[in-house]
Amino acid sequence: MNDTIIKLKNISKSFNKSKVLNNIDLEIKKNEFLTLLGPSGCGKTTTLRIIGGFEKPTKGEILFEDEIINDIPPYKRQINTVFQNYALFPHMNIFENIAFGLKVKKIESEEIKKRVQRILKLVNLKGYDKRTIDSLSGGQQQRVAIARALVNEPKVLLLDEPLGALDLKLRKEMQTELKNMQKKVGITFIYVTHDQEEALTMSDSVIVIDSGVIQQMGTPVDIYNEPKNRFVANFIGQSNIVEGIMIRDFLVEFSKLRFKCVDKGFDFNEKVDVVIRPEDIEVVSNDDGMLTGKVKSVIFKGVHYEMIVSQGGKDWIIHSTKKPKGCTIGMKIRPEDIHVMRKER
Repeated sequence: MNDTIIKLKNISKSFNKSKVLNNIDLEIKKNEFLTLLGPSGCGKTTTLRIIGGFEKPTKGEILFEDEIINDIPPYKRQINTVFQNYALFPHMNIFENIAFGLKVKKIESEEIKKRVQRILKLVNLKGYDKRTIDSLSGGQQQRVAIARALVNEPKVLLLDEPLGALDLKLRKEMQTELKNMQKKVGITFIYVTHDQEEALTMSDSVIVIDSGVIQQMGTPVDIYNEPKNRFVANFIGQSNIVEGIMIRDFLVEFSKLRFKCVDKGFDFNEKVDVVIRPEDIEVVSNDDGMLTGKVKSVIFKGVHYEMIVSQGGKDWIIHSTKKPKGCTIGMKIRPEDIHVMRKER
């Protein structure tokens, strides 16, 4: 059974001879929450707009359920979009905003009432149908925008940084609500963000994009624990990246010492980059440490202490629940917490 709903084949896009997307190949599954993640200007919103029909690719094919849809306009695609600015109609009440698309489609009034009431309940706005847009909070307006998109019963919902205008506390609340909504309605969500935590929290799959090229795709756990290159390692969370040599399978050298690791498949004595996350370095006594470093700074972050530790001419970031004692510490790293990457060519 084919569970792919959207396929992008060799998609490129240029604006004024400037290439924004470069040969993107991507398959999106039915009923998954997929996030396009990357810095500003990387091409993620352009990818979303191409899927929605708001932009045409310079080359390549967009397939929806195995049919090419390059020339199908947005309103004829089984895809709806929620924009960052919500694009709600201020002169209409909540019911009228949500019902707008259904009226355009000339759905019968009784059916419109049933659908709107059902969707208001889904987005936790039951009883709000007569309220005005400007009487709602930012989070409630965002829910109205999502309700207006969902009431048309699309097979895919596109969300272009919809939480960008909300404060931090409300963003976190809406992240949970959006994920729960996606599970309830059982349709594909394609979400655009530059917020790494948001992507890791909400997604089934994450696509990391930079300079119009897919750098890595996978589950949030894979993306975080097994970054494929320096860009992904640096962009997703904090990382310590040091130059190393892969002596042989399961043995790597860095900081002038050799460490057991779980990586294999490299050439003997191949030059590599080694990634170690700050939370994966255990703070121990000097005598018990594999490495010894000098503490340059300590900041309390609430859940943990963040330390900058100088070792072998490099500053290491370490996260620990223990406050360091003294000006030097030992650093202990387990083999499974050492991730080896090939050098970028």
